[in-house]
Amino acid sequence: MNRLFASVALSLALATAASAAVPSWGAKQSSPADTVPSALKPGEWIWGGRATSPGPMAVIVSLTEQRAYAYRNGILIGVSTVSTGKKGYETPTGVFTILQKDKNHKSNKYNSAPMPYQQRLTWDGVALHAGGLPGYPESHGCVHLPTEFARLLFDATNMGMTVVVAEEGTAPVTVVHPTAVIPIDPRNGKDLAVAPLLNGDMWSWNPDASPTGPISMVLSVPDERVIVFRNGIEIGRSKVEVANPLVGTHAYIVAQGYMAASTKREGLQMPNWITIGIPGHGDEAGKVVDEALVDRVAVPRDFMAKILPELKPGAVLLATDERILPSTTGPKVQVIDSAPPERAP
Repeated sequence: MNRLFASVALSLALATAASAAVPSWGAKQSSPADTVPSALKPGEWIWGGRATSPGPMAVIVSLTEQRAYAYRNGILIGVSTVSTGKKGYETPTGVFTILQKDKNHKSNKYNSAPMPYQQRLTWDGVALHAGGLPGYPESHGCVHLPTEFARLLFDATNMGMTVVVAEEGTAPVTVVHPTAVIPIDPRNGKDLAVAPLLNGDMWSWNPDASPTGPISMVLSVPDERVIVFRNGIEIGRSKVEVANPLVGTHAYIVAQGYMAASTKREGLQMPNWITIGIPGHGDEAGKVVDEALVDRVAVPRDFMAKILPELKPGAVLLATDERILPSTTGPKVQVIDSAPPERAP
Protein backbone atom coordinates (compact mmCIF):
# COMPACT_ATOMS: atom_id res chain seq x y z
CA MET A 1 0.00 0.00 0.00
CA ASN A 2 2.86 2.37 0.84
CA ARG A 3 4.38 1.64 -2.54
CA LEU A 4 1.09 2.48 -4.21
CA PHE A 5 0.87 5.80 -2.39
CA ALA A 6 4.48 6.52 -3.26
CA SER A 7 3.83 5.73 -6.91
CA VAL A 8 0.75 7.99 -7.00
CA ALA A 9 2.66 10.75 -5.23
CA LEU A 10 5.51 10.48 -7.71
CA SER A 11 3.09 10.60 -10.68
CA LEU A 12 1.38 13.67 -9.27
CA ALA A 13 4.73 15.33 -8.69
CA LEU A 14 5.85 14.62 -12.25
CA ALA A 15 2.55 15.89 -13.64
CA THR A 16 2.81 19.05 -11.55
CA ALA A 17 6.37 19.62 -12.69
CA ALA A 18 5.39 19.10 -16.32
CA SER A 19 2.49 21.54 -16.09
CA ALA A 20 4.69 24.06 -14.32
CA ALA A 21 7.26 23.80 -17.10
CA VAL A 22 4.72 25.02 -19.67
CA PRO A 23 2.90 28.06 -18.28
CA SER A 24 -0.47 29.22 -19.54
CA TRP A 25 -1.13 32.83 -20.50
CA GLY A 26 -4.25 34.92 -20.91
CA ALA A 27 -7.97 34.34 -20.48
CA LYS A 28 -9.24 30.77 -20.53
CA GLN A 29 -12.45 31.61 -22.40
CA SER A 30 -13.53 33.91 -25.21
CA SER A 31 -15.01 37.31 -24.50
CA PRO A 32 -18.48 37.90 -26.03
CA ALA A 33 -18.45 38.34 -29.81
CA ASP A 34 -19.99 41.81 -29.39
CA THR A 35 -16.97 43.06 -27.45
CA VAL A 36 -15.30 45.98 -29.19
CA PRO A 37 -11.67 44.94 -29.90
CA SER A 38 -10.34 48.14 -28.31
CA ALA A 39 -12.08 47.14 -25.05
CA LEU A 40 -10.14 43.87 -24.74
CA LYS A 41 -7.75 43.88 -21.80
CA PRO A 42 -4.28 42.28 -22.00
CA GLY A 43 -4.73 38.52 -22.33
CA GLU A 44 -8.35 38.72 -23.49
CA TRP A 45 -9.59 37.47 -26.85
CA ILE A 46 -12.63 36.61 -28.98
CA TRP A 47 -13.10 33.45 -31.03
CA GLY A 48 -16.20 32.61 -33.05
CA GLY A 49 -14.76 30.19 -35.58
CA ARG A 50 -14.80 26.43 -35.93
CA ALA A 51 -11.75 24.42 -36.92
CA THR A 52 -13.74 22.43 -39.49
CA SER A 53 -15.28 25.40 -41.33
CA PRO A 54 -14.34 25.78 -45.01
CA GLY A 55 -12.53 28.68 -46.65
CA PRO A 56 -9.03 30.17 -46.63
CA MET A 57 -7.68 31.86 -43.52
CA ALA A 58 -5.53 34.93 -43.01
CA VAL A 59 -4.23 36.72 -39.92
CA ILE A 60 -3.47 40.43 -39.54
CA VAL A 61 -1.25 41.51 -36.66
CA SER A 62 -1.51 45.21 -35.85
CA LEU A 63 1.63 46.35 -34.06
CA THR A 64 -0.05 49.70 -33.49
CA GLU A 65 -3.04 48.20 -31.72
CA GLN A 66 -1.20 45.20 -30.20
CA ARG A 67 -3.97 42.97 -31.51
CA ALA A 68 -4.28 40.10 -33.98
CA TYR A 69 -7.28 39.56 -36.27
CA ALA A 70 -8.12 36.13 -37.72
CA TYR A 71 -10.27 35.87 -40.86
CA ARG A 72 -11.80 32.87 -42.55
CA ASN A 73 -13.31 33.13 -46.02
CA GLY A 74 -13.41 36.92 -45.82
CA ILE A 75 -15.07 37.39 -42.43
CA LEU A 76 -13.62 38.02 -38.99
CA ILE A 77 -13.72 34.96 -36.72
CA GLY A 78 -11.28 35.98 -33.97
CA VAL A 79 -9.53 38.91 -32.31
CA SER A 80 -6.83 38.73 -29.65
CA THR A 81 -4.57 40.98 -27.67
CA VAL A 82 -0.89 40.30 -28.38
CA SER A 83 2.58 41.31 -27.27
CA THR A 84 5.11 41.88 -30.03
CA GLY A 85 8.81 42.67 -30.15
CA LYS A 86 10.23 45.18 -27.68
CA LYS A 87 12.76 47.89 -28.58
CA GLY A 88 15.80 46.34 -30.18
CA TYR A 89 13.81 43.18 -31.04
CA GLU A 90 10.99 44.73 -33.10
CA THR A 91 8.66 42.35 -34.90
CA PRO A 92 9.21 42.90 -38.62
CA THR A 93 6.33 44.24 -40.71
CA GLY A 94 5.34 42.68 -44.01
CA VAL A 95 3.56 39.71 -45.56
CA PHE A 96 4.52 36.25 -44.30
CA THR A 97 3.32 32.68 -44.63
CA ILE A 98 3.26 29.90 -42.06
CA LEU A 99 6.48 27.94 -42.64
CA GLN A 100 6.25 25.47 -39.78
CA LYS A 101 3.79 24.38 -37.08
CA ASP A 102 4.92 22.85 -33.79
CA LYS A 103 2.47 22.39 -30.92
CA ASN A 104 5.16 21.83 -28.29
CA HIS A 105 8.00 23.97 -29.62
CA LYS A 106 10.87 25.11 -27.40
CA SER A 107 13.10 28.05 -28.24
CA ASN A 108 16.45 27.35 -29.88
CA LYS A 109 17.71 30.79 -28.85
CA TYR A 110 16.43 31.38 -25.34
CA ASN A 111 17.25 28.43 -23.05
CA SER A 112 14.58 26.12 -24.47
CA ALA A 113 11.82 28.49 -23.33
CA PRO A 114 8.38 27.01 -24.08
CA MET A 115 6.66 28.39 -27.19
CA PRO A 116 3.37 26.43 -27.28
CA TYR A 117 1.36 26.31 -30.51
CA GLN A 118 4.19 27.85 -32.50
CA GLN A 119 3.52 28.89 -36.10
CA ARG A 120 6.77 30.04 -37.69
CA LEU A 121 6.85 33.16 -39.88
CA THR A 122 10.61 33.40 -40.52
CA TRP A 123 13.47 30.93 -40.25
CA ASP A 124 15.44 33.34 -38.05
CA GLY A 125 13.05 33.11 -35.13
CA VAL A 126 9.83 35.11 -35.64
CA ALA A 127 6.63 33.19 -34.96
CA LEU A 128 3.10 33.29 -33.59
CA HIS A 129 2.88 31.38 -30.30
CA ALA A 130 1.45 31.44 -26.78
CA GLY A 131 3.39 33.76 -24.50
CA GLY A 132 3.38 36.60 -21.99
CA LEU A 133 0.87 39.42 -22.45
CA PRO A 134 1.72 42.44 -20.29
CA GLY A 135 -0.21 44.88 -22.47
CA TYR A 136 2.77 46.28 -24.38
CA PRO A 137 5.57 44.98 -26.68
CA GLU A 138 7.81 42.73 -24.61
CA SER A 139 8.83 39.78 -26.78
CA HIS A 140 12.10 39.12 -28.60
CA GLY A 141 10.35 39.55 -31.96
CA CYS A 142 7.65 36.90 -31.85
CA VAL A 143 3.92 37.60 -31.60
CA HIS A 144 2.71 36.39 -28.21
CA LEU A 145 -0.90 35.17 -28.00
CA PRO A 146 -3.13 33.95 -25.15
CA THR A 147 -2.67 30.20 -24.78
CA GLU A 148 -6.26 29.16 -25.57
CA PHE A 149 -6.49 31.55 -28.54
CA ALA A 150 -3.15 30.22 -29.81
CA ARG A 151 -4.52 26.66 -29.56
CA LEU A 152 -7.70 27.49 -31.47
CA LEU A 153 -5.75 29.34 -34.14
CA PHE A 154 -3.21 26.50 -34.41
CA ASP A 155 -6.00 23.96 -34.93
CA ALA A 156 -7.71 26.11 -37.58
CA THR A 157 -4.77 27.11 -39.77
CA ASN A 158 -2.80 25.38 -42.49
CA MET A 159 0.78 25.57 -43.65
CA GLY A 160 1.24 28.46 -46.06
CA MET A 161 -1.50 30.64 -44.54
CA THR A 162 -0.95 34.38 -45.06
CA VAL A 163 -0.01 36.52 -42.06
CA VAL A 164 0.29 40.30 -42.44
CA VAL A 165 2.13 42.32 -39.79
CA ALA A 166 1.20 45.99 -40.10
CA GLU A 167 2.07 49.25 -38.35
CA GLU A 168 0.69 52.76 -38.59
CA GLY A 169 2.58 54.80 -41.13
CA THR A 170 3.74 51.76 -43.11
CA ALA A 171 0.40 50.19 -44.10
CA PRO A 172 -3.09 51.31 -45.14
CA VAL A 173 -5.44 52.31 -42.32
CA THR A 174 -7.75 49.41 -43.18
CA VAL A 175 -4.93 46.94 -42.46
CA VAL A 176 -3.68 48.64 -39.29
CA HIS A 177 -7.24 48.91 -37.94
CA PRO A 178 -9.06 45.91 -39.48
CA THR A 179 -12.83 45.34 -39.27
CA ALA A 180 -15.24 42.46 -39.80
CA VAL A 181 -14.47 42.40 -43.53
CA ILE A 182 -11.04 41.20 -44.65
CA PRO A 183 -8.95 44.12 -46.00
CA ILE A 184 -6.40 41.94 -47.83
CA ASP A 185 -6.32 39.22 -50.45
CA PRO A 186 -5.83 36.04 -48.36
CA ARG A 187 -3.80 34.49 -51.19
CA ASN A 188 -0.98 37.04 -51.12
CA GLY A 189 -1.62 39.60 -48.37
CA LYS A 190 -1.99 42.50 -50.81
CA ASP A 191 -4.65 45.18 -50.36
CA LEU A 192 -7.99 44.21 -51.86
CA ALA A 193 -8.93 46.61 -54.63
CA VAL A 194 -12.73 46.64 -54.46
CA ALA A 195 -14.78 49.03 -56.60
CA PRO A 196 -17.28 50.94 -54.44
CA LEU A 197 -20.98 51.21 -55.21
CA LEU A 198 -21.37 54.50 -57.02
CA ASN A 199 -24.32 56.84 -56.64
CA GLY A 200 -27.37 55.13 -58.05
CA ASP A 201 -25.86 51.63 -58.02
CA MET A 202 -27.79 49.25 -55.81
CA TRP A 203 -25.52 46.23 -56.18
CA SER A 204 -22.50 44.74 -57.93
CA TRP A 205 -21.78 41.12 -58.89
CA ASN A 206 -18.49 39.66 -60.15
CA PRO A 207 -18.47 35.86 -59.62
CA ASP A 208 -15.51 35.42 -61.98
CA ALA A 209 -13.26 37.01 -59.33
CA SER A 210 -13.46 33.64 -57.53
CA PRO A 211 -15.42 31.08 -59.57
CA THR A 212 -15.58 28.22 -57.06
CA GLY A 213 -15.45 27.64 -53.34
CA PRO A 214 -17.43 28.26 -50.15
CA ILE A 215 -19.58 31.37 -49.72
CA SER A 216 -19.65 33.69 -46.70
CA MET A 217 -21.37 37.03 -46.21
CA VAL A 218 -21.18 40.03 -43.89
CA LEU A 219 -24.20 42.26 -43.34
CA SER A 220 -23.66 45.63 -41.66
CA VAL A 221 -26.85 47.28 -40.41
CA PRO A 222 -25.45 50.84 -40.00
CA ASP A 223 -23.68 50.73 -43.38
CA GLU A 224 -26.72 49.16 -45.05
CA ARG A 225 -24.48 46.76 -46.96
CA VAL A 226 -24.13 43.05 -47.46
CA ILE A 227 -20.80 41.84 -48.90
CA VAL A 228 -20.36 38.36 -50.39
CA PHE A 229 -17.08 36.44 -50.36
CA ARG A 230 -16.07 33.23 -52.08
CA ASN A 231 -12.76 31.72 -51.02
CA GLY A 232 -12.07 34.95 -49.17
CA ILE A 233 -12.44 37.07 -52.33
CA GLU A 234 -15.30 39.54 -52.70
CA ILE A 235 -17.64 38.60 -55.53
CA GLY A 236 -20.55 40.93 -54.78
CA ARG A 237 -22.09 43.58 -52.59
CA SER A 238 -25.47 45.20 -52.28
CA LYS A 239 -27.38 47.87 -50.44
CA VAL A 240 -29.84 46.50 -47.90
CA GLU A 241 -32.43 47.79 -45.46
CA VAL A 242 -33.05 46.07 -42.14
CA ALA A 243 -36.23 46.65 -40.14
CA ASN A 244 -36.00 46.24 -36.34
CA PRO A 245 -32.43 44.86 -36.46
CA LEU A 246 -31.04 42.66 -33.73
CA VAL A 247 -28.51 44.30 -31.41
CA GLY A 248 -24.92 43.08 -31.56
CA THR A 249 -23.28 40.45 -33.74
CA HIS A 250 -25.05 37.27 -34.82
CA ALA A 251 -24.03 34.41 -37.11
CA TYR A 252 -26.10 32.06 -39.24
CA ILE A 253 -25.38 29.02 -41.42
CA VAL A 254 -27.33 27.64 -44.37
CA ALA A 255 -28.95 24.29 -43.62
CA GLN A 256 -30.53 21.65 -45.84
CA GLY A 257 -33.84 22.41 -47.53
CA TYR A 258 -35.85 25.54 -48.13
CA MET A 259 -38.23 27.71 -46.18
CA ALA A 260 -41.99 27.39 -46.66
CA ALA A 261 -43.70 28.55 -49.86
CA SER A 262 -44.59 31.86 -48.22
CA THR A 263 -40.95 32.95 -48.54
CA LYS A 264 -40.93 32.62 -52.33
CA ARG A 265 -40.46 35.96 -54.05
CA GLU A 266 -41.02 36.09 -57.80
CA GLY A 267 -39.68 32.59 -58.35
CA LEU A 268 -36.93 32.87 -55.71
CA GLN A 269 -36.82 30.64 -52.65
CA MET A 270 -34.86 31.16 -49.44
CA PRO A 271 -32.87 28.24 -47.98
CA ASN A 272 -33.23 27.23 -44.35
CA TRP A 273 -30.91 28.97 -41.88
CA ILE A 274 -29.71 27.92 -38.42
CA THR A 275 -28.19 30.23 -35.82
CA ILE A 276 -24.55 29.68 -34.82
CA GLY A 277 -23.93 30.03 -31.08
CA ILE A 278 -21.01 32.47 -31.13
CA PRO A 279 -19.52 33.69 -27.80
CA GLY A 280 -22.05 35.81 -25.93
CA HIS A 281 -24.94 34.24 -27.84
CA GLY A 282 -24.41 30.60 -27.00
CA ASP A 283 -28.10 30.22 -26.11
CA GLU A 284 -28.97 30.83 -29.77
CA ALA A 285 -27.03 27.81 -31.03
CA GLY A 286 -29.06 25.54 -33.30
CA LYS A 287 -32.16 27.72 -33.41
CA VAL A 288 -33.96 27.66 -36.74
CA VAL A 289 -34.33 31.12 -38.30
CA ASP A 290 -37.99 31.93 -38.92
CA GLU A 291 -39.45 33.65 -41.95
CA ALA A 292 -40.30 36.78 -39.97
CA LEU A 293 -36.60 37.47 -39.31
CA VAL A 294 -35.69 36.91 -42.97
CA ASP A 295 -38.47 39.23 -44.14
CA ARG A 296 -36.99 42.07 -42.06
CA VAL A 297 -34.06 42.28 -44.49
CA ALA A 298 -34.86 44.04 -47.79
CA VAL A 299 -32.43 43.21 -50.64
CA PRO A 300 -32.77 44.16 -54.33
CA ARG A 301 -34.57 41.36 -56.19
CA ASP A 302 -31.97 41.19 -58.97
CA PHE A 303 -29.17 40.73 -56.44
CA MET A 304 -31.12 38.01 -54.65
CA ALA A 305 -31.47 36.20 -57.99
CA LYS A 306 -27.66 36.16 -58.23
CA ILE A 307 -26.80 35.07 -54.71
CA LEU A 308 -29.54 32.56 -53.79
CA PRO A 309 -28.34 29.83 -56.21
CA GLU A 310 -24.90 30.09 -54.57
CA LEU A 311 -26.15 29.51 -51.02
CA LYS A 312 -25.37 25.85 -50.36
CA PRO A 313 -25.44 24.20 -46.92
CA GLY A 314 -22.47 25.50 -44.93
CA ALA A 315 -22.57 29.07 -46.28
CA VAL A 316 -22.24 31.57 -43.41
CA LEU A 317 -23.77 35.00 -42.78
CA LEU A 318 -22.39 37.34 -40.13
CA ALA A 319 -24.82 40.15 -39.24
CA THR A 320 -23.43 43.02 -37.18
CA ASP A 321 -24.32 46.47 -35.92
CA GLU A 322 -20.69 47.50 -36.44
CA ARG A 323 -19.58 49.45 -39.50
CA ILE A 324 -17.52 47.65 -42.14
CA LEU A 325 -16.97 50.22 -44.91
CA PRO A 326 -13.46 51.74 -45.10
CA SER A 327 -14.86 55.27 -45.03
CA THR A 328 -16.32 54.69 -41.58
CA THR A 329 -13.47 52.92 -39.80
CA GLY A 330 -10.07 53.73 -38.39
CA PRO A 331 -8.79 57.05 -37.04
CA LYS A 332 -10.14 60.29 -38.49
CA VAL A 333 -8.01 61.63 -41.30
CA GLN A 334 -8.22 65.02 -43.01
CA VAL A 335 -8.79 64.34 -46.70
CA ILE A 336 -9.24 66.62 -49.69
CA ASP A 337 -11.39 64.78 -52.22
CA SER A 338 -13.55 65.84 -55.14
CA ALA A 339 -15.99 62.99 -54.54
CA PRO A 340 -19.17 63.92 -52.63
CA PRO A 341 -19.37 62.58 -49.06
CA GLU A 342 -22.29 60.27 -49.86
CA ARG A 343 -20.19 58.39 -52.43
CA ALA A 344 -19.46 55.54 -50.04
CA PRO A 345 -18.06 52.13 -50.97
